[in-house]
Amino acid sequence: MTAELVRGQNHPLSQTRLEIRISAGHPIVAGATLGDERGTVRGAEWVAHPASPQLAGVEVPKQAAADHRIAVDLDAMPEHIHRVTVALALPAGVGGPARFGAVAAPSVAVTGLDGTEIAGYTITDLDSESAVVALELYRRQGAWKVRAVGQGYAGGLAALLQDQGLEQGAELAERINEAVVRGMARSVAQPPPRPEGDGRVRTATTGGGTDPAPAHPQAPPQQPQGAPATGGPVNYQHPGRRTAAPPTPPPAVPPAEPGRPARPVAGDASGWTMDERLYNQVWGMFEDLARTAAAYRSAVDFAESRMERELDRVLSDPRTRVGPAADAARAEARARHTDLVEQARAALDRDLAQLTAEAEVVEPALPPAYARWDSPVWQAYQVPMEIPMALRLGDLHLPERTDLRIPMLVRLPLERGLWIDAGRPGSFDGGPADAGELRALAADTAVAIAARLLAVYPAGEFSVRVIDPAGSAAGSFAPLVGSGALGEPPAAGAQGVSSVLAALTRRVDLVQMAVRSGATDALPPDLDTAEQLLIVHDFPHGFDDRAVTQLRYLADEGPSVGVHLMMVADREDARAYGPVLDPLWRSLLRLTPVADDHLADPWVGHAWTYEPSMVPRGSQVLPQVLQAVVKAMRDRPSYGH
Repeated sequence: MTAELVRGQNHPLSQTRLEIRISAGHPIVAGATLGDERGTVRGAEWVAHPASPQLAGVEVPKQAAADHRIAVDLDAMPEHIHRVTVALALPAGVGGPARFGAVAAPSVAVTGLDGTEIAGYTITDLDSESAVVALELYRRQGAWKVRAVGQGYAGGLAALLQDQGLEQGAELAERINEAVVRGMARSVAQPPPRPEGDGRVRTATTGGGTDPAPAHPQAPPQQPQGAPATGGPVNYQHPGRRTAAPPTPPPAVPPAEPGRPARPVAGDASGWTMDERLYNQVWGMFEDLARTAAAYRSAVDFAESRMERELDRVLSDPRTRVGPAADAARAEARARHTDLVEQARAALDRDLAQLTAEAEVVEPALPPAYARWDSPVWQAYQVPMEIPMALRLGDLHLPERTDLRIPMLVRLPLERGLWIDAGRPGSFDGGPADAGELRALAADTAVAIAARLLAVYPAGEFSVRVIDPAGSAAGSFAPLVGSGALGEPPAAGAQGVSSVLAALTRRVDLVQMAVRSGATDALPPDLDTAEQLLIVHDFPHGFDDRAVTQLRYLADEGPSVGVHLMMVADREDARAYGPVLDPLWRSLLRLTPVADDHLADPWVGHAWTYEPSMVPRGSQVLPQVLQAVVKAMRDRPSYGH
C-alpha cells in the first residue's frame, strides 16, 4: 500500500533498488546529493546532476524535463554515505518561470523497479523558491528510510547546495545551469499531447523521464542502471491506442500467425483522421525505439558493472586473488556477463525486427507532408485544401539499428524557427570535406524544407521570402525562383536586407496590435496575412546591428503571428557578435545538411542522429510539385466563383 507522505513524515523502505519518479508539469532540473552521517556534502563529486549524472548508486537525468526518473541502488552506496537528497530546480536562463509558485506543485514518488509505488509526496506551499529539496533517503540503524522534506530556497540551486555544506555551491550551480541550457538548445521537441489513456502508456516497469499521468504523452523510458531488460516483446497491435471511438475506425488488424506477434498495420493508433492516426503512430514508433534502445543499454551497463564488482571482489580477497579458484571466479564472472549481454541483444533484436516491420508498412502509407521525397505519393500530388497536422523535416535513427529510420515530424504551424547549420558538424565523419560544398548542401536543405512547406499548405496560404545578401546561393534557390514560387527575387545587398526585414517587422507589429485589440478587420488591405517563411542565407554577411536586432525580434515574436524564420548559417561566422546572439541560436531548432548525432533526447538522454529529407539526385519531383503549387496560387482568384 502506498504511503502518502506530508512534509517531515518518514517511511521505511523495504527495497534497496528504487526509482524516484518526478512529475512537475513544466521542465525542471533533477539532481541528487550524497551526504555523510551529518548530511554534509563534502565536495562537487558528491553531487549527481545533468552535467555529471552518475555516481555510485544513483543516476539522474541528463536534461531538464517536465518528468524525470532517478535510479537509486542503495546497496551500491559507499559505506560513508548516509543520506541521498533529491533536489529539484527551475532552469535559469531559458525564459521559463522563475519560481515554483508559478507552476503546478511537483509530485515525487518512490517506487520499486516493478513500478509498485512505496511512498508519494506532493510538494505544496511553494512560492518564491526556485529550488527545493524534495525528499531524502537516509540510513537509520542499518536500514534505509525515506523522508518528505519540501524545503525551498529562494536563492536557487546555489543556496540549496551551500546549505548542505558545499562551499563551492555557487560555482557548481552555474555549471549545472550552463549544461541544462546547452541541453535544452539541442533538444528534440517534446512529443505532442495525446488523448487521455493513450495506449502508449503500457506498463509501469519502463523508466526515464515519463509521466505516469495519462494527460501527458508516454516518453521513451530508460531502465535504471543495474536493471536488466525485462518484459516481453513490444505489442504492435496497439489496442490501447484506440481510447475513443473516432468517426472513421482504424483499419482492422490482420490475425497473427500462431506463436508470432500481430502484423503491423498503417494507421493503427488513436485519432479522428487517417493523418492523425499515422502521426500518432510515428510518434509511437519513435518512443518504442527509444525505449528498447534504453533498455538494451541499461542491461549492458548492468552486466558490465556486475562483472566489475565480481572481479573486484575476487581481487580484494587474498585467498582468491591467484590460483585456480581465482581463474574459475573470473571465468564465471565473464560468462555471466556474456550471458546477460546476449539476452539483452536478443530482446533488442526482437523489438527492432517488429519496429522494422511496422516502418515498412507505415512509410508507404504516409501523406505528402509526412513522406520522403522519393515516395510515390508525390507522383499523384495535388495542392491540399487543409493544413496538415505536421511536417517531416528528416529522419532520426540510433546506432543500434542505423537502417531503421523514424520520420522526424514537427507540428504545424511551426512554433519554432529552424537553423540549417552550414558549419562542419561536431560528429562529422563523412560527406563533403569542402566548406563551400557543405554550405551549398545547407542551402539545398533549406530549399527542400521550404518547398515542402509550400506544398502542404492550401494555395495562397503560405509564402516564402529569401535574403541572400551576396547572391552566393543562386544555384540552390533556382527551383524556387524559376518556378515563380517566390513572390520576389532573393533580396541582395544591405538595402535588400533592410527592406525585407522592415516589411516583415511591420507585418508582425500590425498583426500583433490587431489581434490584441480584436480589430483584425482593420488591417491594411495590402498586408499579406498568409503564413510566411523568411530564409536568411549566409548570416551575418550583409547584416548591421539594426538588422540583427530585427532578426532577433522576428525569431521571438514572428511565429505567434505567422512569420517563421529559417537561418542558413555557420555559427562560427557570427562569433564576432559575442554572446548577444546566443538567445537567437537557442530559440531555433538546429538541423544539419548531413547526418549528424546532435539532437539530444530530453526524455532518456539518447543522442539521435538526424538526416535531412532531400530530393533524390536527378529527380524532377521538386519542380513538378512547385509548378503545381504556383498554378494553384495563380488560379486561386477563381475559387468560389
